[in-house]
Amino acid sequence: MKTLKFLKVPVMALFGISLMLMSATIQEKEQDKIEDASGVLRDFGKMKESIPRELLANTNGIIIIPKLINAGLVIGGKRGKGVAMVKNADGKWSNPVFVTLTGGSFGLQAGVQSVDLVLVFKNSKTLHRIGTGSFTLGGDISAAAGPVGRSSSANTDYKLEAEVYSYSRSRGLFAGISLNGAALSVDEKADKAFYGQSYTARTLFANDDRTSSSAVKELKTSLTALY
Repeated sequence: MKTLKFLKVPVMALFGISLMLMSATIQEKEQDKIEDASGVLRDFGKMKESIPRELLANTNGIIIIPKLINAGLVIGGKRGKGVAMVKNADGKWSNPVFVTLTGGSFGLQAGVQSVDLVLVFKNSKTLHRIGTGSFTLGGDISAAAGPVGRSSSANTDYKLEAEVYSYSRSRGLFAGISLNGAALSVDEKADKAFYGQSYTARTLFANDDRTSSSAVKELKTSLTALY
């Protein structure tokens, strides 16, 4: 019996270490998503036919989804994971909320298996709705392919009706795309893994002091640099 009691201590210690290592690995996975999102923004900024600066300057919400997978090319399912951010009243960008996009019927060129996707929201309140459950682009909220050109004037289409404008990039090609039926929802497991505890999307959007992650700082810098 003494031997069994003696063995319990190292076994429990090993179990605890395993849990910590697993938690750290999961957190690193989510951090990689943030770093990928920063990379997407930097690449977009280098392209001449990219998101108009004026549109970005007046944007109050954004979603970046690196490597959105096109499972069935023209009509198949789509799935991607990324991050959402809103611009608060002080003009600063919030910490990222992890999101998932599924479904949708937008077409891609034959042979293109994935794209980097950016969704631009004119109103932060629209994006806040994601915290109350999933919503459908083109259904619950209006979405359209965004105007392109870094120096596009204020008279372009983004002054009109759509609440969300979408952009995609694949193999160096850049274009606004239309989304139809794609569902966006909060990835609560990813949020908990990255921040270490459960926070609502509303809480993360409202506060920018939940993490001191260098990856988050770089994401905010990359976003601000676009305009």
